[in-house]
Amino acid sequence: MYALFEEAGKFLAGRVMTEADTSMQIELDSGKRVKVKAANVLLKFDKPQPADLIASAQTIAKEIDLDLAWEFAPEDEFSFGDLAREYFEASAGIEKQAGALFRLFEAPHYFRRLGKGNFRKAPEEIVKAALLGIERKKQIAAQIDTWAGDLVRGECPPAVREQLYKLLFKPDKNAPEYKAVVEAAKLSQKPPLELLKAAGAIDSPYQFHWRRFLFENFPKGTGFPPLQAPAIKETLPLATVRAFSIDDSQTTEIDDALSVQGLGSGSVVFGIHIAAPGLAFAPDTPVDQVARARLSTVYMPGHKLTMLPDEVVQAYTLIAGRECPAVSLYLTMDEASFAITATETKLERVPIAANLRHDQLDTVITEATLLGEAPADYEFAPELAFAFRLARHLKAQREVVRGKPENFNRPDYNFRLEGVEGGEPQGTERVLITTRQRGSALDLIVAEAMILANSTWGGWLAECGVPGIYRSQASMAPGVKVRMSTKPAPHAGMGVAQYTWATSPLRRYVDLVNQWQIIACARHGRTAALAAPFKPKDVQLFAIISGFDSAYAEYNGFQQSIERYWALRSLTQDGIAELDAVVMKDGLVRADTLPLVFRVGGAESLPRGAHVRARVVGTDLLTLDLHATLAARLDDVPADAATAAEPDADELAEGAGPLTLAIDVQGDDAADSAAAQTADTTTP
Repeated sequence: MYALFEEAGKFLAGRVMTEADTSMQIELDSGKRVKVKAANVLLKFDKPQPADLIASAQTIAKEIDLDLAWEFAPEDEFSFGDLAREYFEASAGIEKQAGALFRLFEAPHYFRRLGKGNFRKAPEEIVKAALLGIERKKQIAAQIDTWAGDLVRGECPPAVREQLYKLLFKPDKNAPEYKAVVEAAKLSQKPPLELLKAAGAIDSPYQFHWRRFLFENFPKGTGFPPLQAPAIKETLPLATVRAFSIDDSQTTEIDDALSVQGLGSGSVVFGIHIAAPGLAFAPDTPVDQVARARLSTVYMPGHKLTMLPDEVVQAYTLIAGRECPAVSLYLTMDEASFAITATETKLERVPIAANLRHDQLDTVITEATLLGEAPADYEFAPELAFAFRLARHLKAQREVVRGKPENFNRPDYNFRLEGVEGGEPQGTERVLITTRQRGSALDLIVAEAMILANSTWGGWLAECGVPGIYRSQASMAPGVKVRMSTKPAPHAGMGVAQYTWATSPLRRYVDLVNQWQIIACARHGRTAALAAPFKPKDVQLFAIISGFDSAYAEYNGFQQSIERYWALRSLTQDGIAELDAVVMKDGLVRADTLPLVFRVGGAESLPRGAHVRARVVGTDLLTLDLHATLAARLDDVPADAATAAEPDADELAEGAGPLTLAIDVQGDDAADSAAAQTADTTTP
């Protein structure tokens, strides 16, 4: 005797070996013996053979018209045998009963399963809705096949083009557009990025990088709501100084200025003046909500997205010729030894006498002119000379704490795009990349002044019991990163006891937050903790830190990537076939004259610090990849260079990995897979 039974949603049949009241032992055609509950046995029969019954029943099941079966089925609960007798004939045999069972089981939208081979008709409205759903799925499947075919033929369907960045980076894996791309990638045996590029989905490499960044960080667009710069209501005293700022010519958000009083008297007052939007608006006001949403200005060659609308920036920026509201830090010090004897913070209006531009003055205002070794024929010569001597003193003090001097052996790179006048670059402009050595005299003056202000104000906040947002670094050991917190802690890399960001409130949100706290200290002194907008352990501060860290990393990553795009473009534009570079690790090198880190085939075994010449084989502006091979070894490695590790070498090596796309073409079910598909690339 044989039996047909259900096990885990499947129908099996075999020879009955033993039978008890509640179970049977059944031998399958494979020879495997299974114990089956009696309740799961649906049919007992002597012939045909089990395999023949299954095959015959499957054929019969396909021939059963579900609409007709639904009409014939009883209104009450019924068995598959009942339906077979109603649908076929009263004497329906084993094959037809099994066929009816299979057909009923695979049509839950027509018949509800009740167990033990029993079913009930689904209501007519549910059947109609289910049939509509099935038809819709068929149409979607046909659409997916059509789109996939178009992509394979090199044609991009509009629906896929419209969702390009969502498909690549934040896809809905059940969406038909996503499934079409996955299916086309499988059919064409091409990576998705290559497939979409060939189909014309990507208009240009530059727009790909730009639109991707906007999709991920500015999904609602980059425009600002209508805003007016709030006026500062309180009457501020006028400072008796002539302040000057030092920035490059492209800077519109002028946050900081300097002043020097008392030269020649033996006691000098050094002033650091910071633009004061925090005096005009408070947290949770409309302007603040805009700033908090962006958290920072985004910089890129030829363009920028400011944290605040331009009309707001212009109201508070430190423009020459105006008396600008400022939070000023005055440090009284000995003119010869630079020993600080007093500090004072004031809320005031500061006359801005000049906006100095270091890209125009770096060759004029030099170390020699500032030290009196060459003529100083420029405005603010005495003040700049004192500020430079002070900066060198402050730097030397910090380097004692650091335990080693700061290294400025790599230049800064300036990008200038020809033909860009205020609008967005198109990616086809001619690019001019120039170098500017870090640590120039004017750079040093500004950098040390800002470090002094940020460290001093950080200590003052702690003295007043007012929380701020601090940056700290436990040590300079490899892998120890800078972290942000609400409590002061030493910053080993800077060589200071504590460090805040409070000198760029027009471009960084944490600086604006700290400025509000500093203003409270300036107004209320020791009772500032009661009046400050943010209290100790305020959850808002932690939320701001988390949001800022994430956004700032995204913005910096994009800036590096888009600068890499222009650097790669310059290779083709200028016909550069070879690049001199220094080996960092494992074949990763840094170019001498361009902001490029890339891998060089054949340099994997060379020691760190080796100087090489790399032959450019090709570039890919879409993946930001630079293909290069070793052309020559230029010199031997100095003894100290072979063992010295560049501080960010490991991070750059990690960044030289593949561009991660959120598309899986390997899994059987793309909607359930979360694996990442990668395309070869190198990012800075």
